[in-house]
Amino acid sequence: MLAKRIIPCLDIKDGQTVKGTNFVNLRQAGDPVELGRVYSQQGADELVFLDITASHEGRKTFAELVTRIAANINIPFTVGGGINELSDVDRLLNAGADKVSINSSAIRNPGLIDEIAKHFGSQVCVLAVDAKQTSAGWKCYLNGGRIETDKELMRWTYEAQERGAGEILFTSMDHDGVKTGYANDALAKLSTRLSIPVIASGGAGKEEHFRDAFTFGKADAALAASVFHFGEIKIPELKSYLCSQGITVRL
Repeated sequence: MLAKRIIPCLDIKDGQTVKGTNFVNLRQAGDPVELGRVYSQQGADELVFLDITASHEGRKTFAELVTRIAANINIPFTVGGGINELSDVDRLLNAGADKVSINSSAIRNPGLIDEIAKHFGSQVCVLAVDAKQTSAGWKCYLNGGRIETDKELMRWTYEAQERGAGEILFTSMDHDGVKTGYANDALAKLSTRLSIPVIASGGAGKEEHFRDAFTFGKADAALAASVFHFGEIKIPELKSYLCSQGITVRL
């Protein structure tokens, strides 16, 4: 049984960590380098850093910040936001990132997944999906949840897997920041259909929500932001709780 992973996510805007609800109403949550260092020390398995306005504003993710993060942590980390071509991936990996997360750019140019997998390996390519349940099923969104696309969640993630994506980071926009639990039904369908790891994102409010994402949702990893940033859940206590529930985690 592979250990389930706990992954704090730092949404970065103007060099600071922010957190919102349903992708809006952002508030400050601290310095991303310092938060990353603390999470690394607390036993987080990985970190995700997302430059949340890079795609919308049409600019590149801040490589200098990635270098500072890499110097302060000793666990794998993924960087996303504004990655549109192989040179962006190369720059971020050289700055110290272990993986890159692509979302809007992959929807606009699915071949980017193939290119990243071919040049750097599937393990480097994380497909992030921001999705919302509509009357026509789960639809994927562009530019930080601003624009609905015709991509359907199950079909798009399967296509990404076949193109070479190494992991799927699935965020339910309706669950984001509201702390009522993850979208476990959709997670379970994804995890059953796909052969690559699925990371749950959006909805963590208490320890039980992580347990449910791993048991009912069959997720391989669970990502959260505000419950960690504002001290509502401590990673060592969360891992102890999950152990007590029979879930394998790295202590």
